[in-house]
Order: sequence, then C-alpha cells, then structure tokens
Amino acid sequence: MRALDTNVLARFFVDDADDAQAVKQRPAAVAAMAKRAFVSVTVLLEFEWVMRGFYGLTQKEISRVLRALSSIEHITLEDRGAVLEALDAFDQGLDFADALHLARSSRASAFATFDQRLAKRAKSVAMTPPVELLN
Repeated sequence: MRALDTNVLARFFVDDADDAQAVKQRPAAVAAMAKRAFVSVTVLLEFEWVMRGFYGLTQKEISRVLRALSSIEHITLEDRGAVLEALDAFDQGLDFADALHLARSSRASAFATFDQRLAKRAKSVAMTPPVELLN
C-alpha cells in the first residue's frame, strides 16, 4: 500500500479545467485512487486547507469531499475515528484543524490554547478534552 499526497487528492476530487497541469495529472490521480492507499492526518489537514484556501470551496463542500474520501473502502485514513469525530465537529462550525487537534488529543485532560474563538466553539460542540483558555 502506498501513501497519497495532497496533490493526488486535489486532482482526484477537484476537476480544475482551467489548470493545464491539473488536467494532465487528473488521470494518474484517478488511477492512484483506484488502488489500495493510505492518507495521513497531515495530508488531510493540508488537503482541507487547499480546498478552502486555494479552490474556495465552502465548509459544506469540503465536508462532503472528506466524507466521500472516508467512505472509500480501499483507502485507509490514519486515525479514522478521530478524523470522523473532527468532521462531525467541523459540520457544527469548528475549524477542521482545531477539531482534528482536539479529536487526536483524547488522552489529555485538557487542550490549552490562547484562541478564544476555538474555546467558545469547542464548548458549543462539546468535544473532549475540554478546551482550557489561557490568559
């Protein structure tokens, strides 16, 4: 099994007809996604950022793509349970990276941050560990 990078995921899920290189690379991405593969958490984080920051996809569209990726049986997601938990929190308004950080910190007694927005949103979605806002 080989690991996939962000570009393979982007070329597979985003049909960017205005980018000649993307058009050229898309068939290889489709072929790579047809085989058994591994996607790391760090690649997922970057992929979400690319979809949001570069392609301008909405939260709802990004969630749909990430859930589609998680449903492909022959694709193994690193820490799949935490990824799905993070996606649930993302759907409730938490930033995907923040949600993933929290979901992967389940063994901690608290998640310390200076980010007031994260603390407020995490409380509203009741994720664990609880977020501790530092002053």
